[in-house]
Amino acid sequence: MSSVQFSADEIPIDASHVEDLKLAASKLSGSRRRSFQATMALKYCAGSPRQAEVVFGWSRQAVELGLHEQRTGVVCLSAHSAFGGNKCWEEKHPDAADALWALAQAHSQQDPSFRSTLSFTRLTAAQAIKQLAAQGFSEDMLPCASTMAEVLNRNGYRLRPVLKAKPQKKSRKPTPSSPTSRPKISPLKVQRLYD
Repeated sequence: MSSVQFSADEIPIDASHVEDLKLAASKLSGSRRRSFQATMALKYCAGSPRQAEVVFGWSRQAVELGLHEQRTGVVCLSAHSAFGGNKCWEEKHPDAADALWALAQAHSQQDPSFRSTLSFTRLTAAQAIKQLAAQGFSEDMLPCASTMAEVLNRNGYRLRPVLKAKPQKKSRKPTPSSPTSRPKISPLKVQRLYD
């Protein structure tokens, strides 16, 4: 690496270009970002991670790692996705999850209106926990009621109210002003009224 050092006032490129390069780097992630930063550091900062930090405001460690990746050809991969986050309850306890799905399927019912092919479960989260405990699953393996409700909802078993068949609407009552609602008078009665 060369020992050429620039101060913030002696940047070999325009300020607008610096902003463009910062924006371009912010759109990338991981090894692609480090590779871009290392290339720009080689081009404009004589391969100095410290100078890239001064000129572009990038992390000195990221630029240095990018330079090492370019030099060796070995790309470093992060393990954030492998070790980050908490697994779902179903993934932690697959045997208990299988028992829960069998239990929820036994309590499922068809949509009462038959407008869809969906089935809903009448099984509550608290009842599911009780029935799984009765099947022999330990208390520390079973989640709390709110987590059990999320597990059931996440897998399509939602608690819905049972709707009974709706009665038909009553027909409209006739109004007195309507000609069809007037009482029919036989012709004999009409004759008697005028006699």
